[in-house]
Amino acid sequence: MLKLEAVNAGYGRAQVLRDVSFEAQAGEITCLLGRNGAGKTTTMKAIMGVLPLMSGAVRLEKTVLSDLPAHVVPRHGVGYVPQGRRLFGDLTVGQNLEVGRFSQRESESTLEEILQLFPRLRERYAQRANTLSGGEQQMLAMGRALSLRPSVVLLDEPTEGLQPSMIVAIRDVTETLRDQGVAVVLVEQRVEAILALADRAALLENGRMRGVVSGEALRDDPTILARHLGV
Repeated sequence: MLKLEAVNAGYGRAQVLRDVSFEAQAGEITCLLGRNGAGKTTTMKAIMGVLPLMSGAVRLEKTVLSDLPAHVVPRHGVGYVPQGRRLFGDLTVGQNLEVGRFSQRESESTLEEILQLFPRLRERYAQRANTLSGGEQQMLAMGRALSLRPSVVLLDEPTEGLQPSMIVAIRDVTETLRDQGVAVVLVEQRVEAILALADRAALLENGRMRGVVSGEALRDDPTILARHLGV
């Protein structure tokens, strides 16, 4: 279980997150909801240690992730797919996946599992990342994150700008991860995706938590999304 405890974080003197607390359980998809500027991406960066905390803690089981250097956090089982993907564009698909597998012992079996999840990556294995379509790049970014065999995966706007067929493929893999017992934290603005995927939702507004609701509650009362996404 991933747990944020009264997390305060920001950029320099500009504080963005104020006492943010929520949990992400294994085998569940937790959607982090809020309007643009609410602090969703900042929360992801705080979990990964990219953004040091002002106070509070981020825990994964017994490990205090917020006490670790950012480059060590993934080794404890946290995969991160940032908004914008951030691939190594001049490297091939295979080389990008190899980067993700540096600290993974059973690297060959892991690679095969990823290629089974994303058959398109097998087809494009020797192709440079910067020549892929947007959907293929998103698959590669997710594949690279999964190379660590993470117990937690953070997905920041994974379907942004993708065509419908790619959106379906990303959604299916996200559901597969949940079924495999992974804790997924998902930032998503597409209402239909949230309603289809969310087991629970953490509601963020102006850097503060406004509650956690179940996926059933979201589906029963669509006005919750309207209030927190502005749609």
